[in-house]
Amino acid sequence: MTNRPPSEPESSQRTALGFDEFIAILVAFTTIGAILFWSLSRRDSSWNLNGLLSPSATPSFSVQPNQVLPSPTPKVEPNAAPRFNVLPSSPPAAVVEPKTPPFSTNSATPWPAVLPSAQVIPTQSPQLQTPVPSSAGIESSIRSSALPLVTPAKQKSIIPPPIAFNDVPNNFWGRRFIDVLSSRGILKGFPDYSFRPNQPVNRAEFAAILQKAFDQEPSKTAIAFQDVSEKFWATPAIDQAISAGFLKGYPKQSFKPQQNISRVQVLVALVSGLNLKASTSPNQILSVYKDAKDIPTYAISKIATATANGLVVNYPNPQILNPNKVASRAEVAAMIHQALVKRGKLEPIRSQNIVRSPKISPKLSQTPKPNSKGKLSAGGSSQ
Repeated sequence: MTNRPPSEPESSQRTALGFDEFIAILVAFTTIGAILFWSLSRRDSSWNLNGLLSPSATPSFSVQPNQVLPSPTPKVEPNAAPRFNVLPSSPPAAVVEPKTPPFSTNSATPWPAVLPSAQVIPTQSPQLQTPVPSSAGIESSIRSSALPLVTPAKQKSIIPPPIAFNDVPNNFWGRRFIDVLSSRGILKGFPDYSFRPNQPVNRAEFAAILQKAFDQEPSKTAIAFQDVSEKFWATPAIDQAISAGFLKGYPKQSFKPQQNISRVQVLVALVSGLNLKASTSPNQILSVYKDAKDIPTYAISKIATATANGLVVNYPNPQILNPNKVASRAEVAAMIHQALVKRGKLEPIRSQNIVRSPKISPKLSQTPKPNSKGKLSAGGSSQ
């Protein structure tokens, strides 16, 4: 029988832990317990784990157990960095009495951020503060001030600018008359932006200008002219001019709308339509014209009245009337303008072409009597 060493017993799965494994487990539990104990001992601290983990959070200050809190009545130095939010109106030597907030570990706001609610007690005497004036005091001071009160001006009527006609230069004698009437829509130009100031005016066109210039009510019944159809473009204007007393027709119920109107007819129409008072000394007034003998007999009194009321505009020589000349568009514009000035609708314009009525002495104002040779005396001229 052979002596053999005893065989090593097979290791069992239920063998007890070894010494090294026991030490490792003990160290792990000790570490965990130390961590728990440390966290419990730091319960009253002001650490904020969220603030530590957030890169953009404002660093907070922790209160150590042995840290001494600031005195209840610290003084804020003028040049020191402001730790508390002090109102701008507080004086530099203000005494701050902070209200100590309760410490909380669950609060996301650090402890110093609560301190802006500190009560600021100024050390300055209240008597030195300047009192804020009330609204009543401000109103009384404004009323007693020497500044004048500006009264807003009344809103004036807005008039559009005149039409810039391409054939009416700035130095044209009737430019200002045309501008005033064109800006008010009384006169219009042609599609090619021209006014044609020297073009003659017929009776139908003159009636249309009268309709736009004057707004007086008709006083007479319109006449049914044989040469003016109901569909004619100027029929309403002709009816209004006839009924208002500006124009008259010709025998056999004719109006002759296409006939050019003369200067004397324009002046007679304006005097008749405006119902101007006739002058008592027509011959003396008409002595201002060098061609007074050319005035038709039926129009002597009317032309004298037109002259006395400033309706006559002569170009180039104010002393030359040219009564029988066909009126141009510029001349009609000037005379219509003067009639509106007489009515008080427009402001007067200074022009050397407006005829001024001569001053009549009491002797010349008497009715002229024919002398032994059959001629008019007192400076009158026979017509």
